[in-house]
Amino acid sequence: MEPIKAVDIKIFPYRRLKPATTERILNEIMKLEGILRVLLNGESLPQIVGYGPAKGTRVNHEDRKVIQLKDHDLELSVTVGDIIITVLHEKQEVFLKKLEDILGNNLSCNFEVSAGIFTKTNITVSDYLKIDRGIEQEIEPTYIGLVDPGSKSEDTVRLIGD
Repeated sequence: MEPIKAVDIKIFPYRRLKPATTERILNEIMKLEGILRVLLNGESLPQIVGYGPAKGTRVNHEDRKVIQLKDHDLELSVTVGDIIITVLHEKQEVFLKKLEDILGNNLSCNFEVSAGIFTKTNITVSDYLKIDRGIEQEIEPTYIGLVDPGSKSEDTVRLIGD
């Protein structure tokens, strides 16, 4: 298999993004050419309190909402702190110019955009253990670097594409 020449673009807003802002920005970004995958990072928004006196109680956090991306529903399970977008290397320059316009028009706070490698590029021991213990049947190469080693890909990865 020939390696894909791609680069990660990291968007780091200086504030956590609200679901409406996240939806608006991602829908604009998803119109750009050359995107291979998108990773949303942030603080987890659990559905149920996991420990303490309120263990088992449902959490009603205002940021845990369903947003629409390209006619697909996506439930946010994190407060979006930063966004990592993997882009084809040959589309990087045009992508970055258009991305700066999108962010400037939609974010009311300052932000940083940087290019580099911000996700794993190789399968790790944790990934092999997931296969060995039967958590995952096989590891999809495009998921490498996106999924928390302790979680199932089907719980955290959503395929949205053309």
